[in-house]
Amino acid sequence: MFHLRFCTRLLWGSALLMQSFGLITVAQAAGQQDPESATGIQHKQQVRARQFMVVSANPYASEAGYQMLQLGGTAVDAAVAMQLVLGLVEPQSSGIGGGLFMLAWQDKTKQLHTLDGRETAPAAATPDWFVQDGKLLDWPQAFVGGKAVGTPGVIAALAQAQQKFGKLRWEQLFAPAIALAEQGFKVSPRLHMLLSGSRHPGLQRFANSRDYFYPDGKPLPVGFVRKNPAYAALLRSIAKDGPQAFYQGDNAKAIISAVNQATINPGQMTDADLQSYQPVWRDPICAPYREVKVCGMAPPSSGSIAVLQMLGILNHFELKTLKPESVAAVHLISQASRLAFADRERYAADPAFSPVPVAGLLAPAYLKQRAAQINLKADNQQITAGVPEGAVPLGEAKALEYANTSHLSVVDKDGNAVSMTTSIENAFGSGLMVNGYLLNNQLTDFSLQARDKGLWVANRVEAGKRPRSSMAPMLVFDQHNQLQMIAGSPGGSRIINYVAQSLVAMIDWQMGPQQAADLAKFTHRNDVLAVEEGTPLVHLPLQEMGYQVRVTELNSGLHLIKRDKAGWLGGADPRREGVAKGQ
Repeated sequence: MFHLRFCTRLLWGSALLMQSFGLITVAQAAGQQDPESATGIQHKQQVRARQFMVVSANPYASEAGYQMLQLGGTAVDAAVAMQLVLGLVEPQSSGIGGGLFMLAWQDKTKQLHTLDGRETAPAAATPDWFVQDGKLLDWPQAFVGGKAVGTPGVIAALAQAQQKFGKLRWEQLFAPAIALAEQGFKVSPRLHMLLSGSRHPGLQRFANSRDYFYPDGKPLPVGFVRKNPAYAALLRSIAKDGPQAFYQGDNAKAIISAVNQATINPGQMTDADLQSYQPVWRDPICAPYREVKVCGMAPPSSGSIAVLQMLGILNHFELKTLKPESVAAVHLISQASRLAFADRERYAADPAFSPVPVAGLLAPAYLKQRAAQINLKADNQQITAGVPEGAVPLGEAKALEYANTSHLSVVDKDGNAVSMTTSIENAFGSGLMVNGYLLNNQLTDFSLQARDKGLWVANRVEAGKRPRSSMAPMLVFDQHNQLQMIAGSPGGSRIINYVAQSLVAMIDWQMGPQQAADLAKFTHRNDVLAVEEGTPLVHLPLQEMGYQVRVTELNSGLHLIKRDKAGWLGGADPRREGVAKGQ
């Protein structure tokens, strides 16, 4: 039963909202900020705070979280308000139609809680879910429409987290998003750019999405004040009645209708799929790196395991003596990434369906063995999955994860913290829009191919299963179990590289969070070495070491917080519109 305090009725007149919670300030403060150009990197100042800090992907969301902390709310309270706003102002990346992973640190009890709000496959799903007319769909065919939609987990997860760790009334957390949806928010350069350049077939084919994002047949222009009364109305219902207003009744009917009657790839979602959804509280996974302890999310997140594997491998090398953008640093981090990705492709999946040898993958002896495979002078051309203790024979198959998603980092005045990564997968998800929000396409995070060389693929589609994810929210603690850093990023499977590089920067190279976010990016997913265009990395002699190098845009979105002697430092990735704000 939903907690009684969530069901308290409030008078929700917009004037009352604005007067009670300062929402004129939300709109004005966010509107006064000029989000950076989505096509170029703009310098950002590191933010310092003594009491609390928020960092998120959009000024409106950071302002909402900041206001919750000013009202005496917890880090979880702030995270709820920020997510609800992000789903409105950054709809392409996350929202209540998707899923999340949350790390929630409680400083008084020195306990870390991790919550899996990942989407689930419908009961009708089978390993051949993406086989049509006897032929396996490729990813561009599969991700659009109803078949790609998993049961959303965001609202259920946020409600459980807030009931456990919140202080403010549930209703209060909805106020910023409701007011912005009713009064309107200014369309950002990034949203406009993604709409202008989108090749997502669903945005033009599905009427609700087309009418919302392309009024008069053109993409929403920068600065356009976009209102979303349908989203506001739904949020009012959820604020009043709790998660049941999302998973039952009119909203549930709208989801089912949109999914099952989609004009592209109709799905098979039912009332039971929605009403039976439950988030999962999981034990965190932690591992030592240098003098600190790094913690993250257990499977079905492959992201945290891969980051911890990379760090465990790099523990055998003295990175602090290397320059951050040197050949040696890029080489070692890339080789560690290749080894971690090789293991990821074989073993990472929903542990309820396929045993994941987490302890074996993170065992010091195993990581030492993997580190010994690194050739210090050349790229290793043959990196395959290892055989950690507890492993079973499995096939390998890739699942594409594109460079979207969102991340937020929060620490409150009591030292409680949240690192939360949240997503609807591809930009604009499935393309299906109901009640002012987009539905995810997370089922294409499964391997579309169920078997490989006669063996089952761990990350195949199955009923009720959660797809593998690269989301990697992380927290770092010192030897006294005191929180030191909060990290995470969007970016699809490149999240692993972005987060690992930022942790190395803050730990080995003693960088502040803004410096770490600013660093030139490079990624290696055991395929090619991608280096960020327009950076010094382009000129490194990496091809001479045997690397296949690809110069490209690497659109990380790191949101980082680091403790210092005076309080907290916050940094937001200059490649996106995020801002840090603290007091």
